[in-house]
Amino acid sequence: MDHDSPGRAGKQSSIAPSWLRQYQAAWARQDLLAGLTTATVVIPKALAYATVAGLPVQAGVYTAFLPMILYAMLGSSRTLSVSTTTTLAILTATALERAAPDGDAVALAAAAATLTILVGVVLVLASVLRLGFLANFISEPVLIGFKAGIAIVIVIDQVPKLLGIHFPKGAFVANVQAIIQGFPATSLPTVAVAALTAGVLLVLTRFVPRAPAPLLVVAGAIAASALLGLGGYGVESIGYVPTGLPSLTLPAFALVTQLWPIALGMALMSFTETIAAGRAFVRDAEPSPAANRELIATGLANIGGGLFGGMPAGGGASQTAVNFRAGARTQVAELVTAVVVLAVMTLLAPLIGLMPQATLAAVVVVYSVGLFEPAEFRAVLRIRRTELAWALVALAGVVLLGTLQGILVAIVVSLASLAYQVSNPPVHMLRRKRGTTVFRPASSSNPDDESFPGLLILRPEGRIFFVNVGNLGQKMRDLIDAAQPRIVVLDMSNVFDIEYTALRMMDDAEKRLASSRVTLWMTGLSPAVLAVVRRSPLGATLGTTRLFHNLDQAIAHYQEKRGPDAAPTAPDLPTS
Repeated sequence: MDHDSPGRAGKQSSIAPSWLRQYQAAWARQDLLAGLTTATVVIPKALAYATVAGLPVQAGVYTAFLPMILYAMLGSSRTLSVSTTTTLAILTATALERAAPDGDAVALAAAAATLTILVGVVLVLASVLRLGFLANFISEPVLIGFKAGIAIVIVIDQVPKLLGIHFPKGAFVANVQAIIQGFPATSLPTVAVAALTAGVLLVLTRFVPRAPAPLLVVAGAIAASALLGLGGYGVESIGYVPTGLPSLTLPAFALVTQLWPIALGMALMSFTETIAAGRAFVRDAEPSPAANRELIATGLANIGGGLFGGMPAGGGASQTAVNFRAGARTQVAELVTAVVVLAVMTLLAPLIGLMPQATLAAVVVVYSVGLFEPAEFRAVLRIRRTELAWALVALAGVVLLGTLQGILVAIVVSLASLAYQVSNPPVHMLRRKRGTTVFRPASSSNPDDESFPGLLILRPEGRIFFVNVGNLGQKMRDLIDAAQPRIVVLDMSNVFDIEYTALRMMDDAEKRLASSRVTLWMTGLSPAVLAVVRRSPLGATLGTTRLFHNLDQAIAHYQEKRGPDAAPTAPDLPTS
């Protein structure tokens, strides 16, 4: 839910950010340490994700600089760390393969700038249109499947670098076949570097969680490359990395038509990841991130990053977790991280060029594998098998169709699942708990609950409209045919809206019941639903004698009308 309100928006629109106006000197040490700690994670991962995107490593560093500063000044989360993410990197790779297939450096830079700026423009427009609620349109099971598919695609994409083999990239299945065919040409020194990198990273993460594991691993690999001359053993390094600040890169407007569809999907993923990470790491006394403000903050961060050599950016869950656990109190921590990135750009770029490709690939794999969590699939399975199928469809869409198509599959599956749930709402047959006025769905676990001879109580749930009224009608007919009642009571207490088509069909159903000498009553209508029903032909038919305030009133009227024949019993009726 977006917590933006007119009063709050007015405060946030002042020149100085609210966190800066309220800043306390006691927070400075915590923010400084958190920013330095987070930089040790952000920088190696930014380098790695740039290679995933098919861009020079400096693009990753640039993304961890200006976008981070812009978000710190504009965003609503105090601990969110913004650069690029695994998902955005692989989506960037998909887009750039199409926009700059020959890999020309100038064309690649222009395509990356165009894509990143487009993502930013989409996010800003979404903020202007107050579309923050769209973050909820991808269900959690579908997002689980999508991220797992991304993990598989990334791992397969990095395997050639881990093995030191080369082949033209293609579709997922073609890449797997090429890896198998190229396996005999594996470079054992490259595999050794990759295995050692991954092993040390995992050991440090597991047993020394407070250590800056990515920084130590990267520094060790650079030192080994320089001292041992790993290039002489066939271990490829990153190569030349330019020193200095990023230069202005203008977008290629001719690519806008080609790139805008994937920019839409990437904007959605950027916002989804950003708002999820921001809301996951909120201290008790802090406000939850405001969705529409996050849209404009990440949008402007992307526009700024795109103009100065960056790639699409968003809030990263892992680096935000590091920032949070290191004690960050405000966005000052993010500014400290950006200052460290600035030092890397201006002083340490030559050292980065010595880093083995296998080291970066191992870092990517270690952090990407975490996107595939079998426990999440098992948790979904325990609750609903149907939603596990949605997760698996999203996973297959990413792996077999590609990441862009995978986004579309994820969105379509989420909307299809929503449509299914809306079109198939439950209808409960109610009984009364003996000795009380509580009505609850009939169940074999409550055999002593009371029913009433000749009376069937049904409770539909949710909004009744043209999409679901057919299914609701069929469920009700099945229950009526099984019970053979003389009176059907529709308890509408859980129905918050009913539209014209549904009322027409319900009026037709009432006439069919009447022709079979079955009477329809209604209870528990909200004022809004009651007003709509009274204006319809169904309302005219029911009049005032067949509309009741609640079930107790309806049961009392029934018992008064039927006398001793209306005494409650506990028969074995069918349940729904």
